[in-house]
Order: sequence, then structure tokens, then C-alpha cells
Amino acid sequence: MAEKRWLTEDKLALIIGLFLFLLSMLTFSGYDVLGWGVKTNVWTSFSKAFSTATPAYKDINGWVALLATYAFITAVLAVGVRMLGGNVGKFIGSFTLVFFISYGCYSLGNYAVIAATPDQTAKFGLTWSMGLTGEAGFIIALLAGVFIGNFMPGVAQSLKEALRPEMFVKIAIVVLGAELGVKSVDALGLASSVIFRGLCAIVEAYLIYWALVYYVARKHFKFSREWAAPLASGISICGVSAAIATGGAIRARPIVPIMVSSLVVVFTCVEMLILPFAAQWGLATEPLVAGAWMGLAVKSDGGAIASGVITDALIRAKALADYGINYQEGWVTMTATTVKIFIDVFIGVWSFVLAVIWCTMIECKPGQRMRFSEVLDRFPRFVLGYVVTFLVMLILCAKGGDMIKFGKAAIAGTGTFRVIFFILTFFTIGVVSNFKKLWEEGIGKLAAVYVVCLFGFIIWIGLFISWLFFHGVKPPIV
Repeated sequence: MAEKRWLTEDKLALIIGLFLFLLSMLTFSGYDVLGWGVKTNVWTSFSKAFSTATPAYKDINGWVALLATYAFITAVLAVGVRMLGGNVGKFIGSFTLVFFISYGCYSLGNYAVIAATPDQTAKFGLTWSMGLTGEAGFIIALLAGVFIGNFMPGVAQSLKEALRPEMFVKIAIVVLGAELGVKSVDALGLASSVIFRGLCAIVEAYLIYWALVYYVARKHFKFSREWAAPLASGISICGVSAAIATGGAIRARPIVPIMVSSLVVVFTCVEMLILPFAAQWGLATEPLVAGAWMGLAVKSDGGAIASGVITDALIRAKALADYGINYQEGWVTMTATTVKIFIDVFIGVWSFVLAVIWCTMIECKPGQRMRFSEVLDRFPRFVLGYVVTFLVMLILCAKGGDMIKFGKAAIAGTGTFRVIFFILTFFTIGVVSNFKKLWEEGIGKLAAVYVVCLFGFIIWIGLFISWLFFHGVKPPIV
């Protein structure tokens, strides 16, 4: 009983995320203990869809890696569910279905006709593809979950014990910190000018974005603070991660960040289909402006970086065809990634700021003084894990040499688990998103806020700030 009093899903997510991180750290001692995890490739032949995360385990069949990954994750989560006081038997039964449906959706999203970007079509023998990257798998998982949650209530009920989207996404975010730490070192080594400009751009953009979205939600759509704050963070920073962190900081009901996250995923897909082609049309002579715009406007990590990759390929092709300029590959992608990394790092800072504001100004009763312990209690534990894993990998890899090599091997191992927990998040968000109930809670108004803010000013402010800081900065020419 004592365990049930102190342990929450938030703390359990921190524990599991740090457990995976510590296992990955054994790479620095020469032991790759997570590289056997399954990795999904862009495919035309389904027999080649799965492989291991790192070359150290390349002799293991991809299907074996998939089953081993399922068994490992199930065992770890089952221990956690037992510590939370849940029914382990029911959880394993439900989670088995959740895992394989989710991963099946992600695998479908990696089919080359759906996922191959314009620079990859020739590799797969295609003349055309949708160019959505493997991120499309998240959308398919979400849609599958929505279908089950709304049209198959019996199945949804049978999955109830494993429907824990908040816990899944928090584990993924803790692991994400390590990856961003390694990528930050890479970016620092590439172009300090881009890093500095990116930092200035996100600080300016974020402070404008958040205030405007919060104002619109409160003033014109009459949302409570509980709804307006996660919505502002979800649209302003990086979608799902920021909405969950903000919801924890202000102690919003679980339905709030879940609904915001659902909208973020849908609108990210829309942006990925539109913005890279808009950038190709209007920014072919300003490649780094286009990259920064992807980082500032597209709200999910994978979506922003994938948009950067697509934009990189489209702009280089147009610049070569129309102007005879052959820009070096990767700089547009690096700019989008750099801007997005700084936006992500801001999650921890902003969560703490909101926790302090809610304790001192929003929920503090007359005559009551703020207690620092109350702020810490509100501060989401998984954000601490995110910050810790980020800083540890940043400090270690900043030493250069073999440390960067070990760091990249470590995040290759954890990366597959981060992806899986994000997939589980999107599928289970879909299942719990009963639209009849969500409509009663106000999802129509939420979507209206998102449309007004995204297309009314976020995209355009992001473009202006990208132009302000990156105008005239060109990639090297081959």
C-alpha cells in the first residue's frame, strides 16, 4: 500500500525513462545493450520492413527483434503497473493488442509510396510518392485508435487497462532528452551562427506565440485557464510534449492535454503536406529561412524535422533547376532541427515558470504564501528526466572524439523505444478520444482556436522571424 501512496504515473514514467537511459549509457563502456530493439525502415517489400536498431545486432532477424522488443517493453510496463496497483494479467492481455495494432499502423506508414521523400523515390523505384516520411505512421495509428474508440466500444473497453497515453508520452520525452543532447553537440559543431540565430528566433517567436494564443483562447473563445494554457503551449512550443508538460504544471484534468495533443497531431499532418511545397515555391533563394520556418511553424518534433528534410530536397532541386545553384545537402534540415531543439529545451523552463505562476497568482488563496515545495510538487517529474538526460549527453558528447560516437550509438538504441512509446501514445489517444464526449467537452471550439491561431498569425509570424534572423545566410554551394 505504501508504494501506491507515493508512486504516480508521472513518477513511473520518469523511472522507466531513466532506466532505458541508464541502459543506453553502457554504450560508453563498450556494451550495446539496447541495439537489438526493432527499427522500422521505409519499405516496398514487407520482408525488409524491420531490422535491429544498431549494426551490432544486424544478424538478428527483424521479426525476432520485433518480438523481443514487445516482450521487453511488456515486462517493464507490467512491473510498473503492478507497482501502481493495477491488474497485471489484464494489462498484458490488453497491451499485447495495443502494441501490435499500434506497430502495425506505424509499419504501414513507412510503406514507400506513403513515406518516401522526393529525394528517395528513385531508390525505391518509384516515380511518385506522398512524401510524408514514416511520421505518417503516427497519423494512421491515431486514426485507427479513433475508429476503435468511436465505432468499436467493446474493443475499446477490452483495451482499457493498457490505455495510458500520458504515461507513454512521458517515457518518450525522458528518452528524447538524451537524443537532443547528442544532436545539439552536432549542431554546435556545424554552425555557431545558425545556433545563435536559432536561439534568438525561438525566444522571440515563443514569447509572441504563447501570449497571443492564450489571449485568443481566453478573450474570444472564453476558455478557462485550464484549457487556454495547455492549448497555448501545444501550439507555441512543440505540441504533444508541451501540452502534457503544461497540463502537469497547472494540474489540468487529463482530458485537457489529451484533446490538445490529438489536435496537434492532425494539424501537424496538414502542415507537413502544405508548408514544404509553399517554401519551395517562395523561398528557393532563401534556403535557411525555409528551414527555420519549418522549425517554428510545425509543432511536433518528428513533423518539424521531417518537414525540414522534405524542404531541403525540394528547395535544392528547384534552386538547381531554376538558378543553376547546387546547394550542399543537409543545411536546411540542420536549421529546422536546430530551431526545433531550442524550442524543445524551452519546455522545462516554461513548465517551471507556469508552475510558479499558478502557485503564486492563480490558485493562491488570500493571505496564503507560496511554498517552494508546492511548485516542485506541481512540476512534472518527467520534465526533470528530460532535462537530466539532455544535459548528461550534452556534457559527455561535447568532449568530442569517441564520446560523440558512443553518444550516437546510445541514442540509436533508445531511439527505437522512443518511437514505440510515441506510437503507443498516438494510438491510445485515439482510442480514448470518444468524439461524442469530446464534442461535449468542446473539441469543436478547440479546433477553431487552432485554425484561427495557426493560419491567422503563427505561420506568418514564424515566417517573418525566420526571415529576420536568416535572410541572406546561404548554405555552402557544391
